[in-house]
Amino acid sequence: MEDPFLRAMFDEAVLAAQPGRCVPPHLPPPPLRRTVVVGCGKAAASMAQAVEEHWQGPLTGLVVTRYDHGLPCNDIEVVEASHPVPDRAGEVAAGRILEAVGGLGEDDLVLCLISGGGSALLALPAPGLTLADKQAMNNQLLKSGATISEINCLRKHLSAIKGGRLAAAAYPAPVVALAISDVPGDDLAVIASGPTVADPTTFADARAVLEKYAITPSPPITAVLEAAADETPKPGDVRLSRTTTILAATPGQAIEAAAGKAREAGYTPIILGDSIEGEARQVAKDQADAARAVAAGGPGAAFPWLEAGGVGAEGTTPVPCVLLSGGETTVTVKGSGRGGRNAEFGLALALALDGDARVRAIACDTDGIDGTEDNAGCLVGPDTLARAAGRGLDAGAMLDNNDGYGFFASLGDLVITGPTFTNVNDFRAIVVDPDAAGS
Repeated sequence: MEDPFLRAMFDEAVLAAQPGRCVPPHLPPPPLRRTVVVGCGKAAASMAQAVEEHWQGPLTGLVVTRYDHGLPCNDIEVVEASHPVPDRAGEVAAGRILEAVGGLGEDDLVLCLISGGGSALLALPAPGLTLADKQAMNNQLLKSGATISEINCLRKHLSAIKGGRLAAAAYPAPVVALAISDVPGDDLAVIASGPTVADPTTFADARAVLEKYAITPSPPITAVLEAAADETPKPGDVRLSRTTTILAATPGQAIEAAAGKAREAGYTPIILGDSIEGEARQVAKDQADAARAVAAGGPGAAFPWLEAGGVGAEGTTPVPCVLLSGGETTVTVKGSGRGGRNAEFGLALALALDGDARVRAIACDTDGIDGTEDNAGCLVGPDTLARAAGRGLDAGAMLDNNDGYGFFASLGDLVITGPTFTNVNDFRAIVVDPDAAGS
């Protein structure tokens, strides 16, 4: 399946968040003495490139990014490590980053480049823990259905560098952190687990997450969480008084860019939100209901979250239109199939739409990687289920097995981009065109 319009909106969203565009306007003036650049995340290498291309003066530094996301830099070293489960390369890089910011003075500058994925890539276990402890906990959390905020609460309290600890280690040197947001609500304390931001959560909150999802940690993790001996820096901590964190790009900006592309093509963009959370398959059902209601000219009052996005004075939404949304859904893994949350969303959406000729969609992760697979996401069309049945695929059974990747791969409907070198979370666009039903 090919759909140039759906793909064009996704590409526009990704382009809006490219570091070459969003980083340079926020660069601070050079300091009197040294500039040390550190960073983590899927966009770390491209952010480092943008800094080098626009920085006036000498600099040194080290950033860590995901495997296959590295880019050549001259003065900033780029290290690749594992995501979403941390590895030894990330642990070593995190230790070097913490060491690099120590011993600096008030006339130096730490420029910190932060993007999604940094939580796993900046893997420095708290005292008393090993990398193996953190790897096991990460695996449990990723399969639990916990939200990214809940996962990062645990990560911060099991880390020697996250949750404001990196900025605290740099004090009294000023720290300017530039962040590309990949989290619902653009919470600076959650992006990459907030290495330069005061942490409002506590050890008690971390223990509550484990209890909520019935996760049994290893004895060393239990000991660290119960001892609560070294709480993360909190708001008002003097060690964070010289730190400034700036949002360089957000999911909302990316969705607005896609909305502009929709308008150019004659579609009414309706932004459902850029911070939608929840189980991917439930979000898909909700949005399928909304798309069908809009296609039928139903009252916008039935979906209050549509009203702000363009419901007309008579209670109906102008069509043709595009329902745009972002955020980070979750998948509670119960099967043995392959696929990330966008493939899960797409398969659930196809089932909920049941071949509705008026609706087609795209669901992709803006970093180009849906979960741990090689696709960014998938395309859904009116004929998705019919083509699947023709190939002997049981869509419902494959959803139960969490095998969205296998489903869309069999149809040739995966969206494959390779690494995009940015990350502003998921992107979903659902085109609603009642006239398509008669075409």
